[in-house]
Amino acid sequence: MNEQMRDDEIEIDLREVVTILIRKIWLIVLCMAIGVAAVGAVTITMITPQYSASSMIYILTKTTSVTSLADLQMGTQLTVDFQTLATSRPVVESVIEQLNLDAEYEDLVNTITVENPTDTRILKTTVENPDPQLAMDISNAMSDAIAAQVAEVMTTDKPTNVERAVLPKSPSSPNLVKNIMLGALLGAFLAIAFVLVRYFMDDTIKNEDDVTKYLQLSTLAAIPMEKGRRSRKAS
Repeated sequence: MNEQMRDDEIEIDLREVVTILIRKIWLIVLCMAIGVAAVGAVTITMITPQYSASSMIYILTKTTSVTSLADLQMGTQLTVDFQTLATSRPVVESVIEQLNLDAEYEDLVNTITVENPTDTRILKTTVENPDPQLAMDISNAMSDAIAAQVAEVMTTDKPTNVERAVLPKSPSSPNLVKNIMLGALLGAFLAIAFVLVRYFMDDTIKNEDDVTKYLQLSTLAAIPMEKGRRSRKAS
């Protein structure tokens, strides 16, 4: 019996919460609109667009033969080694010197991502930069520098280029649509949190149901105060 009463009370509470949220839907929608406008404005005016350009080289050279499983495993290990070699100081600094960049090693290396696509012997070099032309130039220069460094370290032929970077036409970040959606969700969350906190912290008695709920007392009568006030004013 007690469990049923508890379930009924929880169900009523949930119904009240939903009712409160429906009544305050205008506030939730307003906060969503404010969130969209604020995040959109920040994204457009305060975040510098970044452009990405990628180039690829094939690390196995003409003099490299893959004749067994051991050779294949060695090629995989070498790929991992070349990923580390690609962002080494000699490679990055040679690119800085070649392109006459006004940047230090630490600044440039943070904009470079070197990855090995799964089950391939390819190194993909991606560069992010506010200038799309510079992003393309750095990516291509990096691939050339990596190939030269690999040939020198391995004392073998220079790896060949698989794909040269092209001029990016649109920024890779920030994602305006994604940020706007996050702004809308944040606005809705804050509005719902405000409404619920205000509702749960409001313990004032508003009607006879609240008397029974909070004070565990039975009501004998209810006096319509507002109607009485209007009657006195009319008299």
